[in-house]
Amino acid sequence: MRIVIAEDAVVLRDGLCLLLTTRGHEVAAAVGDGDALVAAVAEHRPDVAVVDVRMPPTHTDEGLRAAIRVRRDRPGLGLLVFSQYIETRYAAELLAGGARGIGYLLKERVADVRDFLSALDRIAAGETVLDPEVVTQLMGASRRGDALALLTPREREVLAMMAQGRSNSAIAETLFLSYGSVEKHVTQIFTKLGLAPSDNDHRRVLAVLRYLQG
Repeated sequence: MRIVIAEDAVVLRDGLCLLLTTRGHEVAAAVGDGDALVAAVAEHRPDVAVVDVRMPPTHTDEGLRAAIRVRRDRPGLGLLVFSQYIETRYAAELLAGGARGIGYLLKERVADVRDFLSALDRIAAGETVLDPEVVTQLMGASRRGDALALLTPREREVLAMMAQGRSNSAIAETLFLSYGSVEKHVTQIFTKLGLAPSDNDHRRVLAVLRYLQG
């Protein structure tokens, strides 16, 4: 996998480079600010970019705004936001542009290197990987639409786990439900949100985005 890293903390940046290269990945560039990320992605055309949120010069949201720029330029680029912070406004904007191949993980909550590497593989394969806390804060920052108000508490719980990238089987196991019950909840969610079957639409992703945006 070809990867670009945007992380202003030098020790962490070097650590990520070492971790990824020793696992057989190619780190095409490792940069320390948003503008350098945009340039590196344009030059190296990586499979995935790993981006921190707070970067120079103001250390607020430059990394996430740069991530939105590169994703617009290259919609197929896998993108992992890897940060200590949750920036709900731009995170929602990033996901609204298409959640396929997007991840948002919190540094302090990744306890196992294998989980981090697995997330990169899933993102490169086009999956959506969101930390549960990110989902919770995005939901709290979003206003709920009339259609969302129709969802039952259990349906909201199922939809929250869908937003974390969980499969129906994983949701069933976590919530102690049968697989058939989860399928029924998911179908009801699609129906209440007005997401009709389509050969072109990814209803699961659309439902998650509707929930996050309200």
